Amino acid sequence: MEYEAVIGLEVHAQLKTQSKTFCDCSTVFALEPNINVCPVCIGLPGVLPVLNRKVVVYACMLAMSVKGSISGRSVFARKNYFYPDLPKGYQISQYELPINKSGTIGVQVNGAAKDVRLNRIHIEEDAGKLMHNPDGTSFVDFNRSGIPLLEIVSEPDMSSPDEAVAYLKKLRTLLLYLGISDGNMEEGSLRCDANVSVRPRGETQLGVKTELKNMNSFRFIHKALDYEIKRQTDVLEEGGVIVQETRLWDEAAGTTKSMRSKEEAHDYRYFPEPDLLTLEVDDVILKEAQAGVPELPDAKAKRFIGEYGLPVYDADVLTASKDLADYFEAAVKLLGKPKAVSNWIMSEMLRFIKDIDTGIKSFKVTHDQTARLLKLIEDGTISGKIAKGVYEQMVATGKEPDVLVKELGLEQISDESAIKEVIMSVIAKNPKEVEQYRSGKEKVFGFFVGQVMKATVGKANPGMVNELLKKTLKEEK
Repeated sequence: MEYEAVIGLEVHAQLKTQSKTFCDCSTVFALEPNINVCPVCIGLPGVLPVLNRKVVVYACMLAMSVKGSISGRSVFARKNYFYPDLPKGYQISQYELPINKSGTIGVQVNGAAKDVRLNRIHIEEDAGKLMHNPDGTSFVDFNRSGIPLLEIVSEPDMSSPDEAVAYLKKLRTLLLYLGISDGNMEEGSLRCDANVSVRPRGETQLGVKTELKNMNSFRFIHKALDYEIKRQTDVLEEGGVIVQETRLWDEAAGTTKSMRSKEEAHDYRYFPEPDLLTLEVDDVILKEAQAGVPELPDAKAKRFIGEYGLPVYDADVLTASKDLADYFEAAVKLLGKPKAVSNWIMSEMLRFIKDIDTGIKSFKVTHDQTARLLKLIEDGTISGKIAKGVYEQMVATGKEPDVLVKELGLEQISDESAIKEVIMSVIAKNPKEVEQYRSGKEKVFGFFVGQVMKATVGKANPGMVNELLKKTLKEEK
């Protein structure tokens, strides 16, 4: 029997606010443990939470970006469970009445378009962080307690690890475009849990699901889903049954491992938060949110194709990061030649940038320097090949392209008489090859080009070399 996977993702995105969800403690990351705390963060008796308005605005911005349905009225709830990193014994979240219901995120996988539906987006506060020592002792850092989160819950619309990773990447890109989260999975500001089940292909009823946790990179998510789908398929093919449970991804072992059983889907005893009023989202908040939504990736890619005549592939690469898209447009504004700029960015610039979401701002070569370098190629001052070497020096030093060209003596030779002189010398030194070319072996032409370029240390204008070589060989015949 052939089985198919059904995948839904629950993503927690930490918001880039200056203060926490319900108090004014700082959200700065990686400080000394338990510095950014107050009676509200650590759940002391008698304190009252006060909602951070910016959290609501950010939630609405994301909802607008996915064409969701923003609730004019939503309610906070207490999510009750006991764990050492949860000082109150409950987490303030939203349950029956979240701030947003519905929405879609479109993805492309292997050339096929797919819309992944969203079930909800809701506001939630983060828990603290447990820290375990080798001697068996554990400590709790409450700096993260109360940090604002958006939980984005998809419908079970994905059927492969590729689709799940594409969806998560697209969601992360949206968060970064909006500027409401840094999307750093390694630091835990973007965390993903996956609900996975398998069923006979063609069936409509969902199978028993497992929840996967502890996946902090796209690669781990793909590997964990791959493994879990195969594990469940093997169990069913052997006549076994899937147990609903939470499983952790063990990267060292390359397997998922059972963490705890979860017989009931909802075991948190939600009830309305008595210390917070009903959240009313008015027109003022909606207008503020709308003003904060920039041109989004899909719309930008479509514009790049129409306005600049770029292929779909180029547009998709350039708009995967807002900073990269801005860099491209700024360079095009100075140089023109959109395709030339696009080609250079994709073939040269991105070789030096490990993470396009964080590396563009700190990249040493500015958009205007890139435009000036490409202008030197266009003007015939340097060849494209030499430009690549100059660019490497620009990346290393941050120096201007024209300065480097002069310092290194790399100006392209475009003087016809100087090139002709070199050509005549090459022809004189290689009579055998000249005879081969004139007898019809045109492949030998590349040999002459190479010899001329070698003699000029790569400085000769390639176009002029080709033109003059053909003309000279014909004339001398």
